[in-house]
Amino acid sequence: MPAVISDLWVYLAASPLSWLTATLAAYLVALRVSRLARDHPLANPVAIAVLLLIAVLAAVQVPYREYFAGAQFIHFLLGPATVALGVSLAEQMPLLRRHWLLLSCALCVGVVVAAGSALVLGGLLGLEEVALVSLAPKSTTSPVAMAIAESLGGIPSLTAALVVTTGILGAMIGPPLLKLSGVKDPTFAGFVLGTVAHGIGTARAFQIDARMGAFSGLAMALATLANAIIVPWLWAIYQMVR
Repeated sequence: MPAVISDLWVYLAASPLSWLTATLAAYLVALRVSRLARDHPLANPVAIAVLLLIAVLAAVQVPYREYFAGAQFIHFLLGPATVALGVSLAEQMPLLRRHWLLLSCALCVGVVVAAGSALVLGGLLGLEEVALVSLAPKSTTSPVAMAIAESLGGIPSLTAALVVTTGILGAMIGPPLLKLSGVKDPTFAGFVLGTVAHGIGTARAFQIDARMGAFSGLAMALATLANAIIVPWLWAIYQMVR
C-alpha cells in the first residue's frame, strides 16, 4: 500500500466516523429537499444541512469539538476540491483572456466594497473594534479570513461563523439579485457570486451553470489573495479616519 494511502487509512481508522456519516446523511437529505423545491434559492442545501446538524448535536448534547473530530475528513477534502475547480476554469480560457481586465477591476471593487461596507455599517451600528475587524474579511474563505482577523486583533471563531453566514446568504439571495440587476451573463454573474460568497456561492453557481461555476471558483481564489492584501489596508484607513 503506498505511503499516502496508508497514512490516509490510519487517519480515518483513528477517527470516530459516525459524525462523518451524519454529515453526509444531513447533506443528502438537504440536497433532496433542495431538489424537491426545484433548487429554489431559499432551499440552500448547505443551510439546510447545517440546521439539521445543529439540531442533532443539540439533541444528543455533543460538543462541536467531538463532532469535528469525526467529520474533519470533509474539511481535508476542501483542498483537493478547490484545486479541482481549475479543471472547469481551463475550459473557459478563451473567455478569461477576453475579459481579464474587466474581471480584475470587478474583483478589486468587489473586495473593497465587501470589506469597506462591513466596516462602515458596523461602525455606524456602534460595534466594538474587535467585532469590526472580525467582520471585515467575511467574504473570503474561512482559513484565510480567520488568519486575517487574528493578525488584526479579531476573533477567528467569530470570523468563521460570519464567513459561513455570508456564504449561505450570498448563495440564497445572490442569483435572484443578479437577475433583478440585469446581470444575466454566466461569466460575470459567477464572478460576482464567487467574490462575495466564496465556496458556498461557488457551489450554488455550479448548480445553475457550469461556466458560472468556473468563474465563481476563479473569483473565490483571487478574492482570497485580494482580501489578504486589501483588508489590512482598509482597517488601517478606517482607524485613521474614525
